[in-house]
Amino acid sequence: MAQKIDPRLFRMGITKTWQSRWYDEKNYQKNLQQDVKLRSELRKKLKRAAVASIEIERSVGKVRIIIFTGRPGVLIGRGGEGLEKLKKAIKKKYFLNENANVQIDVKEIKSIEENAQLLADSIAEQIEKRVFFKKAMKSVLNDTFKNRNIKGVKISLSGRLGGAEMSRREWLAKGSLPLHTLRADIDFAKAEANTTYGVIGIKVWLHKVEVRSKNN
Repeated sequence: MAQKIDPRLFRMGITKTWQSRWYDEKNYQKNLQQDVKLRSELRKKLKRAAVASIEIERSVGKVRIIIFTGRPGVLIGRGGEGLEKLKKAIKKKYFLNENANVQIDVKEIKSIEENAQLLADSIAEQIEKRVFFKKAMKSVLNDTFKNRNIKGVKISLSGRLGGAEMSRREWLAKGSLPLHTLRADIDFAKAEANTTYGVIGIKVWLHKVEVRSKNN
């Protein structure tokens, strides 16, 4: 079962939590669609800011957006100018009629090697710059495994790798990756590299520290 679903969903409520934290029975469909569109737009706008994840919290008259990024300076801008522009644009497009107070918090990810999304985006960026896919995979794999907080890593690429006529799948793994162990903290991410010969799909699994109960 754990081999066929997103490892983060499999551990929801155990080692992972929801990225949208709110519940509104009347406007559930509207808010859910709004969250999906907002995340998609922010990822496109902030591509250079190395965004790992976006969390959204809603309460009465207030919307809090938490952006986890590897390059906070690119997002915030000089004197917070970039952040203010982003806040105004989001409020105008999504929350103008709701009269909600929009708050954006930026949290820095200090270790890129401990975040699967940033690693997947890094591989995608290298492939788009025409770095040979095996070289990109090996360099990220070795650099990541040097981190003491990482117990295992797996990288999978699929598509017309290297411009080949037929699509195929290549993968590299190092260390332990217990996908069936619920207490194992598995981070997972997907990315796409747009090349002249098609789209290359990228998947990254990271096994970090295990979550143990106080009784153990």
